[in-house]
Amino acid sequence: MACAAPDLRPLVALWGEKLPIQRCNHKHRNLLGHASKRMQDELAEEYRDMIYAANAVEVDKRRKAFLLRWQLKCRTVADSLEEVGDRLFTFTRLDPPQWKSARMTSAIERLNEAFRRRIKTQTVLSCAETVPTLLWELIASGQTQMRKVDGWETLDQPIAPISLDLAA
Repeated sequence: MACAAPDLRPLVALWGEKLPIQRCNHKHRNLLGHASKRMQDELAEEYRDMIYAANAVEVDKRRKAFLLRWQLKCRTVADSLEEVGDRLFTFTRLDPPQWKSARMTSAIERLNEAFRRRIKTQTVLSCAETVPTLLWELIASGQTQMRKVDGWETLDQPIAPISLDLAA
């Protein structure tokens, strides 16, 4: 099952084209959908090795190797990975302790889903300040559980300007 890409136009309109947006962690599932059953274990192992590399340089090196290998084995897998560009690897611009939380967007997706359910019956929110209040109520009431954000100690540090070379 393919993960639908979110509509990023409103965010880009507010903060510009250079806004670093982390794509969801469902790309693994998308890639598996493009591979034959006999290739899926190998693909999953190589994907994990790439995403969980120790540093940004190693992630980029493994990404290039992954693309070269899968262009020969199964072109649609390579095309699917290239489709996301560097948005699957935005986490490498953060401090390494934050990588785990940034790679896995499930907690954020869960909060967004609960928020959408909560405001489904409302056509208009009274003001912009209502949004954080509703989000806080969801968390404070226990209706949505948030897991610990790893690397919270370094959240105040700016995002590093790292560019990943898309040409493999």
